[in-house]
Amino acid sequence: MPGESATPSGGSASRTDDGRSGYSGLPGWVYVPATVGVALVLLPLLALVVRLDWARFGALITSESSLAALALSLRTSVAATIICLVLGVPLALVLARARFRGRGVLRSVVLLPLVLPPVVGGIALLYTFGRRGLLGGTLDVLGIPVAFSTAAVVIAQSFVALPFLVVSLEGTLRSVGQRYELVAATLGARPSTVLGRVTLPLILPGLASATVLSFARALGEFGATVTFAGSLAGVTRTLPLEIYLQRVDDPDAAIALSLVLVVVAVVVMLIAHRISQRVSTWV
Repeated sequence: MPGESATPSGGSASRTDDGRSGYSGLPGWVYVPATVGVALVLLPLLALVVRLDWARFGALITSESSLAALALSLRTSVAATIICLVLGVPLALVLARARFRGRGVLRSVVLLPLVLPPVVGGIALLYTFGRRGLLGGTLDVLGIPVAFSTAAVVIAQSFVALPFLVVSLEGTLRSVGQRYELVAATLGARPSTVLGRVTLPLILPGLASATVLSFARALGEFGATVTFAGSLAGVTRTLPLEIYLQRVDDPDAAIALSLVLVVVAVVVMLIAHRISQRVSTWV
């Protein structure tokens, strides 16, 4: 492949991002399944580009329903990401640093939405916050209806996105270790001071990546949202739901909106990569 050269041991030498060459340690055959993997992701996206009616693209993505769905998706995804940060950062810290009986069970429970079908998560949320749910009846009496509201969209997105932030940030915490934290504690720093001045600055690159990953997952949520929040125009109909509805009525609109969602996701991931690179230079 470009930028590679053979080595005496049969591996390959590659050029790193900063221009230096280094031994990758990879046999040449590894690039074959890797290329197939890339094709598995790129070919469906290419099919969208080929199938799209470019002459109507502008009109399709600027319709009133499309813009409303996109705006709602962005608002709710930002709100869900904030909730994930407020709840997920402490949770990741507890799982990575605390030592207590049942920690493995707690981790399994927190990560359960990763393996649950989103529809199952939506049903669970419905029977928790719905009118006849575990908490929904009390909330309804208090005048705080949750199900089939914009708040339900945010809760559903938070439910599926929280594990992504927790598992990513926990991995970062374990990789940075506790050496600097122990030094700060030995010098007399209180736990809150160690957390704010040592731990958080060390994990900023990982936190930035985990935050964007959580946002991207919330933005693409469909199953739990449609089950728990429904599909009310301007209230709970996010962009994935709008794409699903347009799939039958106007396939060209569904393709155009799908491409918009793909572009937004790519931009978000590129921003995450840039943030991670810049923060890495600060810490």
